[in-house]
Amino acid sequence: MWSVIRPLSLICCAVAVPVLVGWVADRLLRRALGRRPGSRTLPLLRRCRMPLQAAVAAVWLYAAVPAVRLPEELYPGTRHLLLLLALAASGWLGVRVTGALVTTAVGRYESAVDDDSRVRRIRTQVGLIRRVTQAAIVLLAIASGLMTFPEARTAGTSLLASAGVIGVVAGIAAQSTLGNLFAGLQIAFGDMVRIGDVVVVDGERGEVEEITLTYLVLATWDQRRVVMPVSYFTGRPFENWSRKDPRMTGTVLLHLDHAAPIAELRAELKRYLDASALWDRQGWSLLVTDTTPTTVLVRALMTARDADDVFTLRCAVREHLLGYVRDHHPEALPRVATSAAATLKSLDRAAWSPSDAPLPAPRPAVSLAKKES
Repeated sequence: MWSVIRPLSLICCAVAVPVLVGWVADRLLRRALGRRPGSRTLPLLRRCRMPLQAAVAAVWLYAAVPAVRLPEELYPGTRHLLLLLALAASGWLGVRVTGALVTTAVGRYESAVDDDSRVRRIRTQVGLIRRVTQAAIVLLAIASGLMTFPEARTAGTSLLASAGVIGVVAGIAAQSTLGNLFAGLQIAFGDMVRIGDVVVVDGERGEVEEITLTYLVLATWDQRRVVMPVSYFTGRPFENWSRKDPRMTGTVLLHLDHAAPIAELRAELKRYLDASALWDRQGWSLLVTDTTPTTVLVRALMTARDADDVFTLRCAVREHLLGYVRDHHPEALPRVATSAAATLKSLDRAAWSPSDAPLPAPRPAVSLAKKES
């Protein structure tokens, strides 16, 4: 009878104890959350409830197995399995707690600092540190589980004895992976590119959405995702439009007739920018930058807060200036010959040369007899 009651009581305790621990932890977190309603740490720590309960259950079963007095053929395997479960649950709990603490630290820094570039730099660095820490926890849990096997312990001793040779072979075989790993650390702590930066790579403009230890995700304006190895950014040039200051200058080019009222267009541009919410009030200009035999090239400059605003402002200014010239000064638009006769006439004039002049008609021959008479 006791052989049946003991396992049942152990199973009931393995279920009741983790539930009790989770309930107590949840009540404490709820009470703390009531005292600090704006806290970001407590909601994240509540996500650690399941791994905590799993770890408590595994440890409880592992510690209580000797009291059950299992048969000798089942005892070693059961105890070993519970040990592996306890190690796995502990690793799971460590990963969750690390993620919660790192996310909380970044949130506190974001609320305390107004500089967006510094926030993005810390977010990038802390994100990579979190991934490295979580990867180390997972590797430690796996290594600890493997070392519980006698065969793996023997193999581990042999591997440690030949660690130099294996290190050289692994370094050669995983040269690309290790290069990306160190490139990721270099990007994070070298402040080359950060999460949220607007970059241009091989003519592709986008925002850095994610940086891992091996690859970088670039979100383009048309909602595509370009995945690139991080080693690319340490060995090739690229444009970073928001590394220090996201403010940018936009350019609008207009081809107009020589009779275009430049001063009036300049005043109209200033009036339109003053009424626009996209202009950051930092700089603007309108100048004639080039001339051709038929048109002048007018360049309008304006500044905006970031790349998205400057693109939208450029399109709006171009549309407004063209509409203003069309409505108020249509004679300032470029003149294009549309008549076929005028086109042919201009082509004939352009292609004419003295060698193309018609030859004079030959004189009629005069008979010698008539001349003598």
